[in-house]
Amino acid sequence: MREAIVEARAAAIAGEVPIGCVIIHDLTRQIIGAASNRRVRDSDPTAHAEILALRQAGRRQGDWRLEDCTLVVTLEPCPMCAGAIVNARIPRLVFGCSDPKAGAVQSLYQLCSDPRLNHRVDITGGVLADECASLLKEFFAAQRAMGKK
Repeated sequence: MREAIVEARAAAIAGEVPIGCVIIHDLTRQIIGAASNRRVRDSDPTAHAEILALRQAGRRQGDWRLEDCTLVVTLEPCPMCAGAIVNARIPRLVFGCSDPKAGAVQSLYQLCSDPRLNHRVDITGGVLADECASLLKEFFAAQRAMGKK
């Protein structure tokens, strides 16, 4: 989670919502994907940290199936990212703070554990949750102070 927080801090510095993600290859313990949000920089609504890290990990592995990896992200994934995690066959998800407005892992939806889907994910939430939540709170407080949305 500490590496994901480093990514999140980099996003904040770049003016992006501070969410960071790393993907760890379980056998080698190497980070094979690392990203932060880039929606503003890339003018891309799909440029969430998880999506970018999944793309990077897939390229590095040479396979869209990431069956021997753990995805670590600072905020509970949204529906798009939770769906991508399931589709990538990620076996384990670790996230920091919950997202009561858009969380699709435990808060609003439970996509990663839905028995109707072809894959389920082992979920660990709340890892360094206070630190992850503080990054978001500080970022949005600063945005409001500058009069931004």
